[in-house]
Amino acid sequence: QVQLVESGGGLVQAGGSLRLSCAASGRTFSNNAMGWFRQAPGKVREFVAGISGSGGFTNYRSSVKGRFTISRNNANNTLYLQMNSLKPEDTAEYYCAARRHFVLLYNQVDYDYWGQGTQVTVSS
Repeated sequence: QVQLVESGGGLVQAGGSLRLSCAASGRTFSNNAMGWFRQAPGKVREFVAGISGSGGFTNYRSSVKGRFTISRNNANNTLYLQMNSLKPEDTAEYYCAARRHFVLLYNQVDYDYWGQGTQVTVSS
């Protein structure tokens, strides 16, 4: 059974940092594109950052570029999202997702596996 389990969320003041982790089990994702999405109350789920299967290609939504960094450790099947200079508008439930393919895509319908989410709240 494939599982993606996020951790690292919490409450932080504006300007602070958090590091999200996503531990995968049930299969290896070393050759699969993975990504982070987020959903704020009353809003649609949106792409935040993604990384290709090899880790050689990454992409970010424009509002987080320069502040967030996605990375992966294929040796322990874990995905990370380092979030710096957090803003109140980053407040959302953050989800880890994985594709069955190595190509990075940005639409949630292209992702096959999802975690349960971790809440990030940024106070002003």
